[in-house]
Amino acid sequence: MSEEPESINVQRRRKGGGPSGRAEAPTRRDTGQGGDGGGGGGSPRPSGGRIPAGPLGGCGTVIVVILLLVFYFFSNQGGDANNPPLDDGSNENNTSQNDFPTDEPIPADEFTATNTPRPTRVPSSGGQGGGDRWLVLLYQDADDQVLEQDIFLDLNEAERVGSSDQVTILAQTDRYRGAFSGDKNWTSARRYLVQQDDDLNAIHSEMLEDLGEVNMAQGQTLVDFVTWGIQNYPADHYVLVLSDHGMGWPGGFSDPAPSSRDPGSAPLVGALDGDFLYLSEFDEALGQIRQQTGIEKFDMIGLDACLMSQLEVYAALQPHAHYAVASEETEPALGWAYAGFLQSLVDNPGMSAEELSANVVDSYIAQDQRIVDDDARQDFLRDGSSLGGFFNGDVGASQLAKQIGRDVTLTAVNLDALPDLMQRYNEFTYQLQSEDQSLVASARSYAQSYTSIFGEDVPPSFIDLGHFAQLVAKQTGSKDAASAAKKLMTALNATIVAEKHGPVKPGSTGIAIYFPNSKLYRSPFTGLQSYTKIASRFSNESLWDDFLAFHYAKRPFELDDAKAVVPDSGAASRAPGAGDLSISAITTSSDSADLDHPVKLSAEIGGSNIGYAYLMIGLYDEQSNSIFLADSDYLESSKTLNLNGVNYPQWPTKNFVMNYEWDVSVFSISDGSTSSMALFAPENYGASAEDATYLVEGTYTFADGGEQKYAQLRFQDGKLIQVLGYNGDADAGAPAEISPNPGDSFTVLRKWLELDAQGNVSQTVTEPGDTLTFGDVPFTWQQVYAPEGDYVVGFIVKDYDGNQKASYANIVVK
Repeated sequence: MSEEPESINVQRRRKGGGPSGRAEAPTRRDTGQGGDGGGGGGSPRPSGGRIPAGPLGGCGTVIVVILLLVFYFFSNQGGDANNPPLDDGSNENNTSQNDFPTDEPIPADEFTATNTPRPTRVPSSGGQGGGDRWLVLLYQDADDQVLEQDIFLDLNEAERVGSSDQVTILAQTDRYRGAFSGDKNWTSARRYLVQQDDDLNAIHSEMLEDLGEVNMAQGQTLVDFVTWGIQNYPADHYVLVLSDHGMGWPGGFSDPAPSSRDPGSAPLVGALDGDFLYLSEFDEALGQIRQQTGIEKFDMIGLDACLMSQLEVYAALQPHAHYAVASEETEPALGWAYAGFLQSLVDNPGMSAEELSANVVDSYIAQDQRIVDDDARQDFLRDGSSLGGFFNGDVGASQLAKQIGRDVTLTAVNLDALPDLMQRYNEFTYQLQSEDQSLVASARSYAQSYTSIFGEDVPPSFIDLGHFAQLVAKQTGSKDAASAAKKLMTALNATIVAEKHGPVKPGSTGIAIYFPNSKLYRSPFTGLQSYTKIASRFSNESLWDDFLAFHYAKRPFELDDAKAVVPDSGAASRAPGAGDLSISAITTSSDSADLDHPVKLSAEIGGSNIGYAYLMIGLYDEQSNSIFLADSDYLESSKTLNLNGVNYPQWPTKNFVMNYEWDVSVFSISDGSTSSMALFAPENYGASAEDATYLVEGTYTFADGGEQKYAQLRFQDGKLIQVLGYNGDADAGAPAEISPNPGDSFTVLRKWLELDAQGNVSQTVTEPGDTLTFGDVPFTWQQVYAPEGDYVVGFIVKDYDGNQKASYANIVVK
């Protein structure tokens, strides 16, 4: 007699105070446009970079390769679909980071920097002599309509310290032709000798040159500036800091000028609009600078940009610098606290490069002038700020820093120790070849991840190296894997000088790696065809590309095979994270429901490697024969797994029946006077329901000038926490944080699935809906009763590799 499948009752992740009122049914508008993303800005969400201009930053320039995106119900959802639970037999028991038998891992912290104990060593200060003269070079690529003001403010922060007898600060700042109009609205690229000045709204330093318009994304532009600076202001120690968008291993630092690079150098290069300073180009430029100036190495290279604390990036920097500072995750609008770490250098020019690098991390967010300066903080939190939902009345510096620091990361790395880390990483990577690849895939899926730059229909591919190693060791139970992981963690801890991460990124240990799923691996844009050319130094020194070819294409390798590898076909022949998912037809307790009579939905789910389950609700419009995507959410299992503070639902390993009771409610956005039914796309599952985040797509209109921009609202626990605006089009875009002013507005974009005569989805159309206005009352979400009508309600399940299965039932709401 066959065993009955386990039956579990689930709830939606997003909580409300109970439905109040009833939403109005939306109606189709004849826009004359159709297709995925048509009708005014409903493009798949791009991500990555440094997000400017607002209290809760994120990160800016990045790419979405449209050929990789297959839009379905969840084009903007499943931000944590790469992080499903591990079937390790732990059931409901939490797993502590300390269970892993390595050197003391880096623990989660409320906000302050988290430094791993390291062996005593003589710091390598670098420099060309024994003196204490420093040259700090700020390469500020502000040629962007949304980052311009934030980078302009960074230069003003540096002016609060200014150059001294021992410390010379030079800046090359390129501004955008429009957007921010402050300080006489100059738009060229200028070189400044940074001098002390307390005014945060205008630059008073000595302008040494006005270069006109230059392409800051060209390696030669970087070479010209740094070579000029070193030759005219020789010093004992050299620091280079680059500010702009970041994309991780592809590079970053964009410019709207047409690309001057050969698109054939890597498929990804030809897929991007504009120009970027690609990682291999950056590597070449640094080598050219050292050759022309004769300096041995930079003391420190800082990347004030998003997603750049990756092993691939540090491998490119290692020949050129002793220390580096970068972030695993997106950066907030504030960027680095320039006045904080520059003041420490001016006060103590005898410090080592290691101490300076640690000071950059320690001062991050907490010492930023827009945090600690009362006037600047109030301007930062002016009326309309997306933080209005969190704070009422005066906000203190520590309170604001804690809120902004919830999801930040920053790492200082000793590049002189990187060769040993690379050796241990290669040994660990070689050992992975001997492990069960489905267990490796589960560790990849469960590891702490960071903002995806390749769209939301694939799991995020930037994951924390240390967290991944610990998970591999625990999951496989292999002594050899545990030994290799322990040696890797020891080398990692010896390489990291200082590390800071907020509580929303609890699994962070300082350095990330790129681990794509099978879809990204197959694509020439995001697979080894581009990866090995752009991250060329890393590919030639590591076994990681060899392992990816083994993991997805069964290509074996040896320990001494460190060289760039591109399989002949580039296509995956297997996907260890796939789960052969199945879902039955949904049964319902009734074919109809009303405000007093909810409906119960049940479906049998099977397969392995189940990551997340989602609720999906659509409202049928008979006149247009289309379905309005009304609501979506994570579904919570009754059991949860926790490792290093990273929580995920744990689903049964055998077939099970999932039951959900729909109370006929959906969600709307309210500005205090207008309420609009909207699709809240689940973005991040969070450690609790209060930490889960959701995105709403729309069009942002600036009251001053009427400029419009595709945008997203990010909500958490019922409150608007961030407004993201995007440059570019549906194929590619750069997100940036917008700080709303009173009178600015947001028009909700609604997605409709058009049906053919057989009832199949023929295309997706995006149309404008209601418009809400920013003012004194912060935006919130409201739980409301669904309008009367015919609904499609169902479940979607996803596996570790991002594959999904769905099932729906028809419900009449009265």
